[in-house]
Amino acid sequence: MTYEKSVLNIAIAGLGVVGSEVARQLIRRNDALSAAGGSRLQLVAVSARSKDSDRGFSMDGIQWVDDARDLAKIDDVDLVIELIGGSEGVALDLTRAALAAGKHVVTANKAMIAHHGGALAKLAEENEVALTFEAAVAGGIPAVKTLREGLVANEFSRVAGILNGTCNYILSRMEKTGEHFDDVLVDAQKLGYAEAEPSFDVDGIDAAHKLTILAAIAFGHTPHFEAVKISGIRDVSAVDFAYARQLGFRIKLVGVAEPGRVPRMETCLLPLSSQLAKVDGVLNAVAYDGMPIGSVLSVGPGAGAGATGSAVLADVIDVAAGRACLPFGRPMAALSDGSKAKNGNGPDTAFYIRLTVIDQPGVLADVTRILQEHDISVESLVQQGRAPDDVVALAMTTHECPASALEAALSALSALSCVKASPVSMPIVPSEQEG
Repeated sequence: MTYEKSVLNIAIAGLGVVGSEVARQLIRRNDALSAAGGSRLQLVAVSARSKDSDRGFSMDGIQWVDDARDLAKIDDVDLVIELIGGSEGVALDLTRAALAAGKHVVTANKAMIAHHGGALAKLAEENEVALTFEAAVAGGIPAVKTLREGLVANEFSRVAGILNGTCNYILSRMEKTGEHFDDVLVDAQKLGYAEAEPSFDVDGIDAAHKLTILAAIAFGHTPHFEAVKISGIRDVSAVDFAYARQLGFRIKLVGVAEPGRVPRMETCLLPLSSQLAKVDGVLNAVAYDGMPIGSVLSVGPGAGAGATGSAVLADVIDVAAGRACLPFGRPMAALSDGSKAKNGNGPDTAFYIRLTVIDQPGVLADVTRILQEHDISVESLVQQGRAPDDVVALAMTTHECPASALEAALSALSALSCVKASPVSMPIVPSEQEG
């Protein structure tokens, strides 16, 4: 897709932390950024909730628009940067209108692309404009570019990632200090790593949006968020980290997409040998497994003004340079319908199970009997300390088994009188070089 104008006129919708950073960079580093794109990058219009806020750049010569949707109506705007967020509402209205008006769109809106990416990509293709969203996935890591461009010649067997810095920070902190989830969440909110309403992060929804996009590109289908299996990190207890380490694992929220399987965003156990297991704090990471490349791991900051702004500006430069790719790496006619993908369970999986039980004779025999009745064999079992007739935690890992068998076994275990809380289970994800 070529861009032949000497000037690329840009409008920004949303001047929060990221939008303001992008505007500042476009103004302060205009010569260098314009040289990289081969066209003058000119910020001509902006829209945000408040006009009066000090955002660290001068508004001289920049048109203010109260309703962001009106940016699509400005004739001399060539490219709209959408940084409002949300899968519906103004962000979606603006994006549709801009594409229909023949304007390029750059967005960091993972929810909008996960829910409406197919329709928006079709609209962009029909109007011969670019729709780019590098900033929607893993912030400063060029995750989309790596998948869609650098590794495009590969047949992917798996794409997996730690895609939410908030969850990774909370889990890393719980493992290191032994603190409880609620306490670490409060601290993460004070540090600005978690929102006041943290559900999108800690319940896995934010990361699942990103996984939806990666899966669509890797396996050649339109994005279909509703197909993703999602669980968050709220049920992880401090004791799980001690058991996991003793058993040779670390606990992470990991998204996994494989051909023929439902994408999963789940709290899981990773072998200590896994490269993803070594990613701590607020960092994100994406592991690509394919043929002939083998395994590739990308690690970097997943959020924040600098990381996300960097990705937005990279997309802007690509548009200016005429090298913006098709949104999902292929023409729309070559993409399969993501909503019609088979929801196969795929191969069997090994699991971690934690039970809260009364420490009394016969408990272990009852537990193993139920597991055997569901054709589940135990690989490892640990119990820290003894407390006769008191409540203790019992943890184990299983050999590979169907997820349906595990669900049935957990239901039967919950019915035991000696089990005093709902069982906790997590899948075990193999290392990047394994199966």
